[in-house]
Amino acid sequence: MANSFDVVIIGSGAAGLTAALNLAEKHRVAVIAKGGLSEGSTAWAQGGIAAVLEPGDTFDAHVEDTMVAGAGLNNRATVEYVVENAPRAIERLAELGVPFNPGESERWHLTREGGHSHRRIVHVDDATGWAVQQALEKAAFANPNITLVPDMVAIDLVTGRHGERYSGEGHVWGVYALNRQTGRVELFTGRATILATGGAGRTYLYSTAPRGATGDGIAMAWRAGCRVSNMEFMQFHPTCLYNLEVKNFLITEAVRGEGGQLKIPTTGHRFMPDFDPRGELAPRDVVARAIDHEIKRLGLDYVHLDISHMPPDFVREHFPNIYTKLMGLGIDITTQPIPVVPAQHYTCGGVLVDLKGRTDLPGLYAAGEVTQSGLHGANRLASNSLLECLVFGEAAAGHIMRHWDEMPEAPPIRPWDESRVSDSDEEVIVQHNWREIRRFMWDYVGIVRTTKRLERAHHRIKLLRREVEEYYGNFRVSPDLIELRNLVDVAELIIRSALRRKESRGLHYTLDYPDTLAEAKDTVLVP
Repeated sequence: MANSFDVVIIGSGAAGLTAALNLAEKHRVAVIAKGGLSEGSTAWAQGGIAAVLEPGDTFDAHVEDTMVAGAGLNNRATVEYVVENAPRAIERLAELGVPFNPGESERWHLTREGGHSHRRIVHVDDATGWAVQQALEKAAFANPNITLVPDMVAIDLVTGRHGERYSGEGHVWGVYALNRQTGRVELFTGRATILATGGAGRTYLYSTAPRGATGDGIAMAWRAGCRVSNMEFMQFHPTCLYNLEVKNFLITEAVRGEGGQLKIPTTGHRFMPDFDPRGELAPRDVVARAIDHEIKRLGLDYVHLDISHMPPDFVREHFPNIYTKLMGLGIDITTQPIPVVPAQHYTCGGVLVDLKGRTDLPGLYAAGEVTQSGLHGANRLASNSLLECLVFGEAAAGHIMRHWDEMPEAPPIRPWDESRVSDSDEEVIVQHNWREIRRFMWDYVGIVRTTKRLERAHHRIKLLRREVEEYYGNFRVSPDLIELRNLVDVAELIIRSALRRKESRGLHYTLDYPDTLAEAKDTVLVP
């Protein structure tokens, strides 16, 4: 089945919907989502969005904070571009109806998070992402030029080699996607395609990312011929709830920003000042390594994040969703500490893009966590993630609209060939390999690394690749098989990138190369 549009957008979070709303002024747009429209990372974001909105704050300060957190690996031009466009992005969200918390003297209440020198985080209580997602979805549903298509699992980008007359051309014309409802593969074509598929958090055993964050866009772009950069920089959020039943509930950075303290459960010792003079407000990589160090040193399962010394009304007002969620688990955060562990949280590397969201392939754009735009460097500053989605979603749409007349229409494309494959009676292989990848990535390619651990992981991923390629070539695709294929590609990209970096910088910390080199260089992998 073929679906023809002007532009095909893969991903229905902040980046994808922002691009769609901009493009829909002139063009017919399809937005496909792997599951439900609200199941991506945007809806999970708690903390807020960073922007210079407070008197006394400056663009230069926001740029500098971002560069410091990124350990000097950021592209300054990208950082300046995003920071300068941030206030306008917030205004547009407000116009769409996002109910940012009002301030007492200022228009909005601004909070502060780790690594920021000023209060500059606008938020909707502690569920900002959900409010942003709902506002964008509502606007998209109301737009007749936008077709929202849930339950479509993207398989591969369509390039010249998929044309009825074979061409080695790398131009991207859309995507093949598996319809979860029918079990059939459908073809979506357009003059331009935008990847807004999010990150690769589910490569790891513990992650705050949603179930679908399997690096699909990064893997598809890599297979199509795009360069991928800085995949070794996986951000581990310092504070994920430690609970045997609830595996991925994030305790927002803002808890520490509003006075939360990290303590040893057995002694009550507040340990962050032992590691960094900024204490709990140090950048995430510093805090995550400190927690990891204390857990391993003392043989703990978790540490405590304690905000119970603050007035109960203050805690409930600032963190109503966290308060309610934890009360349901028997933890009253107004009187008790929260057990927390680090967990994979954000993919700082990805598909290389320029300031217009363009990738290496004509017709293919990307925005958000799927990319390496130069904004985050070696470590993302808190609350810059949704901001990147908003700014680059608009940038990609703007470039497409300005250059529309130069973009050729899609040639005739072959439908997906299912004649050579059959159903499998060994789905257990998929689940087994999925679990194995996530476990050895956590053990060998986690917060603290060594060359030996990385080589061990590289050996395992090469064996798994052979298994998965054989399985993929012989059996009908399923959502789990598609994700497993992508996980293998992304895990290998992470491992190869980590082995290439012979230093410790930002999120990449290796015991074999503990020093930081004088010159900061990106790790760029070429297909």
